Amino acid sequence: MSDQDDAPQIYLVTPPEFELSSFPDRLAACLDATEVACVRLGLASRDEDRISRAADALREVTISRDVALVIDSHPRLVTRLGLDGVHLTDGARSVRAIRKELGEDAIVGAFCGSSRHDGMTAGELGADYVSFGPVGSTDLGTAPQAEAELFEWWSMMIEVPVVAEGALDPDLVRRLAPHADFFGIGEEIWREEDAADALRRYASAMTAG
Repeated sequence: MSDQDDAPQIYLVTPPEFELSSFPDRLAACLDATEVACVRLGLASRDEDRISRAADALREVTISRDVALVIDSHPRLVTRLGLDGVHLTDGARSVRAIRKELGEDAIVGAFCGSSRHDGMTAGELGADYVSFGPVGSTDLGTAPQAEAELFEWWSMMIEVPVVAEGALDPDLVRRLAPHADFFGIGEEIWREEDAADALRRYASAMTAG
């Protein structure tokens, strides 16, 4: 996830819960409809068997399409499940240890909320990308938004790729497209009946002038 063209890419996030009988087909339709750089398995479950079965099912979809598959918050499952890396949710705190554990070839990403300091520290410690969010306003409103100015500053000052995620809409995507390397898109499309078509609309917004 480090070699970037000028245009941002899609970083697709699974729903926190999904049916194994149907979701792999929905994911496959999305990957066939629109170019995706990476998929993140973001199950809310802490049931290792459930996570393992989901990872196996999604890996069949992603590997045949040459798309990276990372897991949210379970670094010790990466090697066991044959995944490409991990998305850490504790800012910069565990980046150094997980990078050492997984090695240089694994993808290690860090979600840093709206903290510029955490993002810079994560990058210095070896994160392949830093993720900021939520970008849009949420119903809960419990987390500070990652403002557009953060992405503008990051794109000018920092070389580590940056992901914009959380409560996105096409207008936000168009605004941030010049400053983000990836857009973390998830619930924005999965709540739609035709997720693949919704993803196409977000992809179009990313390249709109």
